[in-house]
Amino acid sequence: MSSLSLALRDSSTMLRRNLLHARRYPSLTLNLLLTPIMLLLLFVYIFGDTMSVGLDGGGPDRAKYIAYIVPGLLLMTIGSTVVGTAISVSNDMTEGIVARFRTMAIHRGSVIVGHVIGSVLQSILSVVLVGAVGVAIGFRSTDATVIEWLAAFGLLVLFALSLTWIAVGMGLISPNAEAASNNAMPLILLPLLSSAFVPLHSMPGWFQPIAQYQPFTPAIETLRGLLLGTEIGNNGWLAIAWSLGLTVLGYFWSKAKFNSDPQR
Repeated sequence: MSSLSLALRDSSTMLRRNLLHARRYPSLTLNLLLTPIMLLLLFVYIFGDTMSVGLDGGGPDRAKYIAYIVPGLLLMTIGSTVVGTAISVSNDMTEGIVARFRTMAIHRGSVIVGHVIGSVLQSILSVVLVGAVGVAIGFRSTDATVIEWLAAFGLLVLFALSLTWIAVGMGLISPNAEAASNNAMPLILLPLLSSAFVPLHSMPGWFQPIAQYQPFTPAIETLRGLLLGTEIGNNGWLAIAWSLGLTVLGYFWSKAKFNSDPQR
């Protein structure tokens, strides 16, 4: 078999392994998934009327705030899900299974590739579940065309891929699962510091650059524009640039760390 065929075969085997782990031990994924769902319900039903007033200065309108908040929560769901990837990678590295894999005739990078593909699939599934909750409580995207839906799906997959590679790197540098969880916590906190819950113009002037110049805000504004027809502007290109940049950074970081620590 060619090296490419071996890499594909071994990567698919590692993917099945990770999906089986996720199916047999769903508590971690469910716990991480509960965070965006609880925030969605909290902000809609407790703060929705008040928060909607700050969107455009109109009266209280919970339905309007549901439409505003769901795109941000979908991307926050990805950030929450990939925290589990960092923990899984750290567990593999510290519990000795990777050392055993290295004694076998398998493609070296298949261990990491299996984690990445499995994490992206779990992220998209989690997004679908959170999106279903959003639809159940009133979110609608009636004006989006088929092309815009496909573009939104592509953005979610690309963003999930970028955060997954970063999470893999965080897992590789962590000495244990607890440290991996702490290292990956910014992937949950950054959406809280973005335009996911309130518009940028409503934030204090000193804080607006923090919210604006980070990966989540342009991705959220792009997804919001695709699903709701709002202005996207330069956010689309910025979201793609952030996603590609983080993917490349995470890939080379993870590859270098994985190859430089053969004893773990």
